[in-house]
Amino acid sequence: MEEVLKFFIEYKDLIIIIILSIFLGIEVISHVPAVLHTPLMSGSNAIHGVVIIGAIIVMGHAHDTLSLILGFIAVILGTLNVVGGFVVTDRMLEMFKKKKK
Repeated sequence: MEEVLKFFIEYKDLIIIIILSIFLGIEVISHVPAVLHTPLMSGSNAIHGVVIIGAIIVMGHAHDTLSLILGFIAVILGTLNVVGGFVVTDRMLEMFKKKKK
């Protein structure tokens, strides 16, 4: 428990920046108009593709169990995000197609 407390005290500035970044990201994303949603999802999918590749590289160079587990979790979460992004993008693009009569 002391190690965790020491970690938080040592990196409190970075932890505060991460927390503020999360709130800022939520605020920015919640105000994105629907017209921009599809292009932003495509960009997000590309970024998460890079995250998946990085996680696979981390898993390949893992020397301990923690690195292997974190890499595996990153691959799973990144893959879920990419697949979900493609599903949402496909649904958004379906809304703009003309209906056949």
